Amino acid sequence: MSQPFELPSFYVPHPARLNPHLDEARAHSSGWAREMGMLEGSGVWTQADLDAHDYGLLCAYTHPDASAEALSLVTDWYVWVFFFDDHFLEMFKRTNDRAGGKAYLDRLPLFMPADPEAAVPEPTNPVEAGLADLWRRTVPVMGEDWRVRFAESTRNLLNESLWELANINAGRVSNPVEYIEMRRKVGGAPWSAGLIEYAAGAEVPAAVSGARPLRVLMDAFSDGVHLRNDLFSYQREVEDEGELSNGVLVLEKFLECTTQEAAEAVNDLLTSRLQQFENTVVTELPQLFADTGLDPEGCARVLAYVKGMQDWQAGGHEWHMRSSRYMNGGGTAAGSAGSAGAAGAAGSAGGATWWDPFAIGGVGTSALDVLKSGGALDDLADELGSLSRSGPVTKAWAPTVGESPVAALLEAMRAATAGAGSGASLESPGTGLVSGSHGDADPGVRRARSHAHVPFQAVGPSRLPEFRLPFTVDLNPYLESSRLHTLAWAERTGLLEPRPGDPTAGVWTAESMADYDLALCAAGIHPDASADQLDLTTDWLAWGTYADDYFPVAFGRTGDLAGAKAQHARFQLLMPVDGEPAAEPLTALERGLADLWERTAGPMTAEARGTLREAVEKMTLSWLWELHNQAQNRIPDPVDYLEMRRSTFGSDLTMSLSRLAHGAVVPGEVYASGPMRSLENAAADYACMMNDLFSYQKEIEFEGEVHNAVLVVQNFFNCDYPAAVRIVDDLMHARLGQFRHVVAEEFPVLFEDFGLDGPARAVLAGYVKELENWLAGILIWHRGCRRYQEEDLLRHFGREAAGLPGAVGEEAVEPGGGVVGALLVRPTGLGTSAASVPGAVGRVAVG
Repeated sequence: MSQPFELPSFYVPHPARLNPHLDEARAHSSGWAREMGMLEGSGVWTQADLDAHDYGLLCAYTHPDASAEALSLVTDWYVWVFFFDDHFLEMFKRTNDRAGGKAYLDRLPLFMPADPEAAVPEPTNPVEAGLADLWRRTVPVMGEDWRVRFAESTRNLLNESLWELANINAGRVSNPVEYIEMRRKVGGAPWSAGLIEYAAGAEVPAAVSGARPLRVLMDAFSDGVHLRNDLFSYQREVEDEGELSNGVLVLEKFLECTTQEAAEAVNDLLTSRLQQFENTVVTELPQLFADTGLDPEGCARVLAYVKGMQDWQAGGHEWHMRSSRYMNGGGTAAGSAGSAGAAGAAGSAGGATWWDPFAIGGVGTSALDVLKSGGALDDLADELGSLSRSGPVTKAWAPTVGESPVAALLEAMRAATAGAGSGASLESPGTGLVSGSHGDADPGVRRARSHAHVPFQAVGPSRLPEFRLPFTVDLNPYLESSRLHTLAWAERTGLLEPRPGDPTAGVWTAESMADYDLALCAAGIHPDASADQLDLTTDWLAWGTYADDYFPVAFGRTGDLAGAKAQHARFQLLMPVDGEPAAEPLTALERGLADLWERTAGPMTAEARGTLREAVEKMTLSWLWELHNQAQNRIPDPVDYLEMRRSTFGSDLTMSLSRLAHGAVVPGEVYASGPMRSLENAAADYACMMNDLFSYQKEIEFEGEVHNAVLVVQNFFNCDYPAAVRIVDDLMHARLGQFRHVVAEEFPVLFEDFGLDGPARAVLAGYVKELENWLAGILIWHRGCRRYQEEDLLRHFGREAAGLPGAVGEEAVEPGGGVVGALLVRPTGLGTSAASVPGAVGRVAVG
């Protein structure tokens, strides 16, 4: 059978190593599978099937340093999970039997009791028998925090198989964001990460297991595992099994491109996720260790866990190149140069790996692989700043040695590789989404490009697509009174107070606040609110937007990340939960939050206050992520950007306030369910991308931003501004389509699965309407406020910001000339902030 595409060149920054206990693990797992009833007679596997799949080899590659006992147990777990996948396929996917599949899955948690000594039911099939045995052998040696996390990931892996089955029944291919989120659950890599902790003796301390860096590491690891698997398994899953849950198929349909082009795009995303993993290790873990005061043993366990995930990625790639289960030229170790310790040259399947045994080693240093790119360096240097180029640069900028670190690095690389042959090449922006060579760009070049954005380039008025939003809303009748109220409230709390000598004074004025018109947004979001309720909503929007603007003024311009963290900690002291006294507010920003907290949380229960405070903290913590990312001048990885954008935009805060108003009618586990999270995330993504489209000129040209979905897409696909707008528009409306799909198709099933009564169903139907109003109100606000049109930007930022004639000491220049000029501190809206470039001279732009 011919292959549907040629395997791309993979980014494999670490060589695979083979565990010396391979033969013992193979023999043990074969006997164990037969004992559990997974071979002849199961209707799924034979001994020949198991031998051909060679899960012992997979585990020996992915856990090269595990003891013989640990390797055998881990191999049994993988035999079980792959058998489950094939068993579920034969029993329920091929027959489209959702009811039978749900009953089958509902029994499996009974074999994972929280108490390891608790009795379990009598197994009725090999999957139940295997799970009962593995749970009994594994969990007693691990801590409670690990047991809770591993049980959750196992349940996700099992339960979300119904999502795959539902998509097959509906003949539906998911959108890219939905696919990434759901693949983490059905794909099992978070589950694999738990086994890494076991096999490496690297149980992550409970004090940090829930922190962002650890969450991002697991998500990036998971995405890397799944996307790699999608490339190798496309032929089996899509062409043989009729599977719709494959990343290559998802991008093929979304981008309307060839299968080869989709495979290259998937590989580019795989590379981006691996580089996100490395960036998190190098830039976020050290700070986490310092912030939490983690002891040396705890730090060592986390780093051993990191090493275990790196080993898994390298070993998983090698196994995919060898296993007969996948498209790799028949399992001939294509691309592995014939040995377990060297992953490199192209093999019979056409794949290759970007790995050099002589490259500089260590976590995060693989960016230096760009050294072997040769001629690509000239292309990259020419591209500095061209991602959003559509006119002259509006701020003088000099990508020369001594001025730009990235340009200095590239200059050194060019000198070091003088005379070398050409390597990877880069397309010029605007040549399209993907091309035949797009996915083969050297990962080092791709990484360097993400740090090479030149700020303040003239892009012209924001290009807006047609917003095909089917929801409408009537504005709240108290709009005018709320406009007056929030101005008075801002003056009373001091947000508009001039403070000579204070660089944060003047972030807003009465004129600019009137232009921003947050009351208009509130009036669309809550059309039926009372006057007092509308005032409270408007004040929350005003405070969140002001705070989002305040952070870059107070902390970004000076690079004061410690000060930003201290302010974040102060916020928590202003939001008491259990009756403890609140801290005395010291600034206008703090006075505003203290006032809002008293008015909002006062009537709530302690549990509800805790939920609300967590939502506020999530938003303010995300502003630190923006400051951290801006300090690196790094255009974010697309997946990390979209997931963090929901927080920077304040989506969770808005939705938490709505959910808390519902009371206890709807069980909490319903709000935590997959369909509910899909609904909320889809709505949030539509709103966030809508904001990014409207604010593109403001952020790119006037603020020197790197946090904008359009720019992220330009960087990832190496395309021009109009092409990026089309992609963002398509993705935005794919998310809207998912929102409507969840309501029409998944909610009825959710109601039945949870046995919800009439009142609970009515509350959820009302919540859907609230989200529709939220989207419609945000669109009305973007169109009606005075902050995104070019004339508004010129008024708020001044002629100097635009480099127009008459600006003192500034001229419009093409990218590549001049010196970094004054950086204007910017007014922005909720979710549109990021830090200014550290060290630049700032000036507050008003009116």
